[in-house]
Amino acid sequence: MPSSSAEEAVGALEELGLTEYEARCFVALTRISKGTAREISQVADVPRSRVYDTVERLDRKGLVEVQQTDPREYRAVPVDTACRRIREDYDSRINAAENALQQVEEPNAPDDEGMWSITQKEHVTDRVVTFLEEADETVHYLVAATSVVDREIREALRSAAERGVTVYVEVPTEDVQAEYAGAIPNAEIVVAADLESTNHVYDEWPGQLLLVDQEAIVAAGVKEGDLPDVVQEMAVWTYGRDHGFAVWIRELLDDRIGHLEGTLRSEDPRGQ
Repeated sequence: MPSSSAEEAVGALEELGLTEYEARCFVALTRISKGTAREISQVADVPRSRVYDTVERLDRKGLVEVQQTDPREYRAVPVDTACRRIREDYDSRINAAENALQQVEEPNAPDDEGMWSITQKEHVTDRVVTFLEEADETVHYLVAATSVVDREIREALRSAAERGVTVYVEVPTEDVQAEYAGAIPNAEIVVAADLESTNHVYDEWPGQLLLVDQEAIVAAGVKEGDLPDVVQEMAVWTYGRDHGFAVWIRELLDDRIGHLEGTLRSEDPRGQ
């Protein structure tokens, strides 16, 4: 009976594209210096009648070597060699899939039209970063929950500002303002006190809101997860100047900029 570590290795190899019998025979051969079909069958717990064709497939994949004795004996190639060949095969499959998908992809399809939802935090971050990387003119970014702003987002904001995009960031406190000013020196970072006192709705509350070039929008909310100190994030996003959601968000955020700038001027003792 294979050990638990051997079973774990079998499972990992199956996930990388080997069949169960291929994975079991290869793992068996890594546990012995070399072996006949009968010995492989015993160690791998694979029917002997299936060992022959399985080992032949492994031989074609460059994972085992065959010694022409009577009976034949087999041995696995070194683990690092096997992993390199499996990786190369896996990468070639991904490239083939990518090429095939690009061939069937509808050209110039309006794939960003409509409203789309995201339910995992890392995917929300990916969408925010993608829009920031595509920004040409303006970025307006509101942060209500700083826990959702990953390093990748801060770096994308910094990169956008450095290439000449006007980056306007609203944060809830002066401490956060100081932190972001250091991380994104070419952006305008302002304190919007209302972001510190957002109201929750059905155990959820605002997380972050992004408007890029007046047309790309990500609106995200957060809620406490089941695990300690784990925050769940979900979002909706859209792209396009004519989408109703985009029109409203654009109007509301433009009003915020005007209001905040007016407040800052009134608080300036010089009246400037």
